[in-house]
Amino acid sequence: MATLKEILTRRPISATIRLTVDAGAAKPGPPVGPALGQYKLNSMAFCKDFNARTQKFKPGTPMAITISAFKDGTFEFTVKSPSVTWYLKQAAGIEFGSGRPGHVTASTLTLKHVYEIAKIKQSDPFCQYMPLESICKSIIGTANSMGIKVQKELD
Repeated sequence: MATLKEILTRRPISATIRLTVDAGAAKPGPPVGPALGQYKLNSMAFCKDFNARTQKFKPGTPMAITISAFKDGTFEFTVKSPSVTWYLKQAAGIEFGSGRPGHVTASTLTLKHVYEIAKIKQSDPFCQYMPLESICKSIIGTANSMGIKVQKELD
């Protein structure tokens, strides 16, 4: 339960914006500029903050962002790690998943790959309290739906 002081100091939110931007490559142009501009937010300040926060990631890594725009013109944002599908495609070395998952195998991965992806995803705010085993099962399900076969060891 929130305390009275927290309730009184909350700022009213005008919008929640979700974007996917490459790490370290945010520019005030599209898609960032128009999305922030319609709520009268400073896109240059966002780009500088975002690029500073994502400089440890490999350039070109797609990062999911959730921006909370407040009515007074300020904003806060959270950066999530890239999607599981992006990690799976990188680990498998493929550009697209299978067109017919279950019938055609696009690639093969080991459980070690899945475990490494799960350790990275566990740092996400929504997954930090989930057990590693549950995250691994979810990643295996995603891999199966992409046509990527998961084995104990590669042959």
